[in-house]
Amino acid sequence: MSEFNRLTTEPAIGDNCRIENSKLGQYTRVGIFNHYENVILGDYSYTSEFCILQNVEIGKFSNIAAMVRIGPTNHPMERPTLHHFTYRRMLYGFDDKDDAEFFEHRKSRKTYIGHDTWIGHGAIIMPEVTIGNGAVVGSGAIVTKDVEAYSVVVGSPAKPIRKRFDDITIKKLEAIEWWNWSYEKVKENFNDFLLDIHEFINKHYEGR
Repeated sequence: MSEFNRLTTEPAIGDNCRIENSKLGQYTRVGIFNHYENVILGDYSYTSEFCILQNVEIGKFSNIAAMVRIGPTNHPMERPTLHHFTYRRMLYGFDDKDDAEFFEHRKSRKTYIGHDTWIGHGAIIMPEVTIGNGAVVGSGAIVTKDVEAYSVVVGSPAKPIRKRFDDITIKKLEAIEWWNWSYEKVKENFNDFLLDIHEFINKHYEGR
């Protein structure tokens, strides 16, 4: 049985992946030909094939489709040239060290992806963007601004078209924080995730 189709708490990593300075949570999946650099991937989250992620923190239960690009790094537009010889100096013999300050600045431009999110096929999410919990990013979208929790955005640049639920339901889902439940609690309440959203809320929201 493929490691992608068996129960394991350990991350399952597909072939031909490059994972650098990254932390993968339990029950995570990384599709073939992925490149991770400075990534935190929360429990149960996965990326499909041919994804490139840089300088991003991803919550739990995030669903990331194929060919998604998160946190693409920029070239120095303020310099006389865009070419990377100004910071990858050693590659061209222009210096005995690279531009460490430039690379540190790149790393500092963090992107944040919330819990239980869905990032559609081929989407691009720019650096320093925050995607709220439960949000959906449509296929091919280019996200340049923050996305509110449980909203759906599409297009280039991405714009909101609707919210998945009304504001009260969203508030209660955020309060329940089911994504922080233990494996045992999720399993025990599995059938509740097949309920109508209001039935789920009525059962699990405390203080209603």
